[in-house]
Amino acid sequence: MANITAQDVKELRDMTGCGMMDCKRALEEADGNRDEAVKILREKGQAKAVKKAGRIAAEGVVKTKVNGDKGVIVEINCETDFAAKSDRFLELVEVIADTLLNNDVADVEALKSVTAAGTSMTVSEYLTDKIATIGENIQIRRFQMLEGTLIHYMHDGGRLGTIVKIASDKPDNADVIACGKNIALQATAMGAEYISRDDVPADVLANEKDVQTKLVEQEGKPANVAEKIVEGRIRKFYEEKCLLDQEYFKDPSMKIGKYIESVAKAQGCTITVEQFVRYERGEGIEKKEDNFADEVASMIK
Repeated sequence: MANITAQDVKELRDMTGCGMMDCKRALEEADGNRDEAVKILREKGQAKAVKKAGRIAAEGVVKTKVNGDKGVIVEINCETDFAAKSDRFLELVEVIADTLLNNDVADVEALKSVTAAGTSMTVSEYLTDKIATIGENIQIRRFQMLEGTLIHYMHDGGRLGTIVKIASDKPDNADVIACGKNIALQATAMGAEYISRDDVPADVLANEKDVQTKLVEQEGKPANVAEKIVEGRIRKFYEEKCLLDQEYFKDPSMKIGKYIESVAKAQGCTITVEQFVRYERGEGIEKKEDNFADEVASMIK
């Protein structure tokens, strides 16, 4: 058996971009022969996976899952819609969701070191294996865990997902659960950022007031009506950004906050929205725009 040094492992890692342990095992299998180790990594699909790591992954799935009083929302990205709908990718998404529910991890990096649910591999190793199999860059982008009375909803094949935490003294009441589902639908469809006005950060509100004040000044509105115009626009801001201030999507004649109050009164209980998390697949990721004509021209050159 050849003596494998840390420097040997580092050099192979620099050449292939593979993980340290993957490089160490490949060198051991190749009896220290670096070229043979590279070949082993390529044959296992690990070096191939690394080459895909720089490609933009903006498709994929937002997955929500609840088990008892514990729930998770996670976004996992790949490169194409075709791959996102494949059984192999959807299986991966399910495994990652189960792994999150089974482990208390702080972030994606910590997640990668735990054992993937139903396998003997770490999440990092499992991802590498799936990247090689599916043939696309795959990234676990973000996740959030919640505990309590949870209702979740996924829309449009995982393009949007929301998980809502409510508090009620009748959490098992059918109408309370139905109310929770409608809250999840509302949050998903209308894209609120805060639960109530009280949750809007002071600096965000101050900035919005400053923006609207300057706009009113630019519009040349009389000073005696300018303040009321700004107040009206701030109300509009609340109605767009705050869940409880939004028009209820099933009955625009009432706010969602009033709808919740009406259900609570009818059932003789309390219902409070304590938290919600909404993800939209690929939000904030800059997608590559391909120009076919330019691509053909560059190939001719």
